Amino acid sequence: MLEATAFWVDSPGVGALRTQQLDADPAGEDVGADVLVRTRYTGISRGTEATVFRGGVPEAEHERMRAPFQEGEFPGPVKYGYLNVGIVERGPADLVGTNVFTLFPHQSLFTVPADAVVPVPDGVPERRAVLAGAVETAVNIAWDASPLIGDRIMVIGAGMIGCCVARLLRGIPQTDVTLVDVDPSRRAVAERLGVGFADPADAPRDCDVAIDASGSSSGLQLALESVATEGEVIEAGWFGDRPVTLTLGADFHSRRLSIRSSQVGMVAPRRRATRSNRDRLALALRLLRDPAFDALLSGGSSWRDLPRVMAAVSDGSREPDGGPVLCHTIDWKDAP
Repeated sequence: MLEATAFWVDSPGVGALRTQQLDADPAGEDVGADVLVRTRYTGISRGTEATVFRGGVPEAEHERMRAPFQEGEFPGPVKYGYLNVGIVERGPADLVGTNVFTLFPHQSLFTVPADAVVPVPDGVPERRAVLAGAVETAVNIAWDASPLIGDRIMVIGAGMIGCCVARLLRGIPQTDVTLVDVDPSRRAVAERLGVGFADPADAPRDCDVAIDASGSSSGLQLALESVATEGEVIEAGWFGDRPVTLTLGADFHSRRLSIRSSQVGMVAPRRRATRSNRDRLALALRLLRDPAFDALLSGGSSWRDLPRVMAAVSDGSREPDGGPVLCHTIDWKDAP
């Protein structure tokens, strides 16, 4: 039997490292064999994982919010996470020695079916590859929003998802992309991503596309106020168990506005007939050849510090250099 170190949320606000026995010791070379993966890096998905850590997943959403390889149940004890990059040590011959991305929690060593891992393409550093889950979400949001050449695009919330969306959409010819956030320190991140930045008070109006990734009532309200008449707001944030209050009595009806959700659990309807979840994830990994995404790797820590780091991220603490937390990575290279 093999042993691994894993991070668990024991109860809301309390995390711990545990030693786990692995269920299998894969050695097969057939296509359907399991693979043994030794983790190199994991990433903290700040919005969702902070909600899980605080115990903020609504009871009605416990089943839908399960991560692919989650163990335990909300609110805890639960092992949760989905940004993992490692190297295949055993399994099918064509995968052994390959860097792979897996939707697996924070754990040093694990086994999964071979079809659950996606190889990291050449040209994508392993630490940057942890962003694949965020870029995959951004791809789905872009498919839902369906922007056109020359569109004026506003993305509210310069967190990890909002920043990924902005970087992808700026690649459409002649688009004008603006990130909007209440934190002025995010301007530097926007500049590295090659997009505009605005405080909510200075947010552009009459936008062709408005995407809210802020996870706040005020952000969604701003999107409604900023989108063009008969426009559609794409809601890409997640509110957990927090109520949302909107003002819909002003020009919401007269301007015939609409709000549509985007969620990564299913491929966007416009592409569902031609793309699988695996296709979408493989596309996200290819997009990560773009070095601009390094702007989202805001800090890093050893696996030993994960309980403390998760608590700090969930409390809204900033990185040690004073910068915002976007994707904080965890280094597992010396873990047992």
